[in-house]
Amino acid sequence: MLMKISEFFKNLPRKKCTDCGKEIEEQHECYGNKCNNCLGVTFHH
Repeated sequence: MLMKISEFFKNLPRKKCTDCGKEIEEQHECYGNKCNNCLGVTFHH
């Protein structure tokens, strides 16, 4: 039996940054492999 695509994405393991090993807080199916800190991204509120 085939798995629903939504179930597939829901069951993916959490991604980890390839530089520091910290879990990445974003969608697991995206292509990024570095956390915002290692990318040097800053947020302005």
